[in-house]
Amino acid sequence: MTRLDGRVERGNRTRQLVLRRTVDIASVEGLEALSVGRLATELELSKSGVFALFGSKQELQLATVREAGRIFAERVIRPAEEVPAGVGRVWRLCELWLEYSRGRVFPGGCFFYGVIAEFDARSGPVHDAVVSAQRAWTALVERTIDEARTGGELRCGTDVPQLAFELVALMETANAVSVLHDEESAYRRARVGIASRLRSAAVDGVPLPRVD
Repeated sequence: MTRLDGRVERGNRTRQLVLRRTVDIASVEGLEALSVGRLATELELSKSGVFALFGSKQELQLATVREAGRIFAERVIRPAEEVPAGVGRVWRLCELWLEYSRGRVFPGGCFFYGVIAEFDARSGPVHDAVVSAQRAWTALVERTIDEARTGGELRCGTDVPQLAFELVALMETANAVSVLHDEESAYRRARVGIASRLRSAAVDGVPLPRVD
C-alpha cells in the first residue's frame, strides 16, 4: 500500500511538472504546439511515462486548459473575493487581472486570450472547454458588477452585461497591446478607462478608484 501511494504521489508530481510546462508553451505557441515527444525531451522524461499520464494529445490539451484555469483562479478570482462586494471588488478584480497579464503569470500574457483565438472557429472538446472558461469569466465579471448594483453602489439603471463587456474589452486590449509591443503603458490606459467607467456608473458618495 505504501509503495502504491508512493507511485501515485510521484505520478502526481510528474503530472504537475508537465502541466506547468504545457501552460507556458500554450500561452506562447498555442495548444497545438503541445506534444508528448517535446515534453518528454524538454523535461527529461520518458515518452511512455508522459503518454501514460494523459493518454492522448486532446486530453493533454484539456488538462492544460484546466490547469490554466486553476492558476487563474488562484491569482485573480480568489484574491478578489476577499474584498467586500461592491465597486471595490469590481475594481480589485480588474486590477488583479491586469496584474496577472502584466506580471506574465503565463509568458504569453493571458493564457485564455491566446487559446480562444486559436480555437474560436473550431469544434470539439477543447473548443468547448475554452468556451466554458470564457463564459465563466464573463459571468463572474457580470455577477460582481450586479452585486455592486444590488448593494446600491452602482446606479440601478446600470446595464450590467454592457459594462462587463467594456471592462473585459479594456483588459484584453491592454494584454494584446502589451504582448505585441512588449511595453506596459497599455495597462495604465486600461486602468484609467476602467476607473472612468466605474466612476460614471457609481452613485454619489461611493468611494471610487484613483489612478495615479
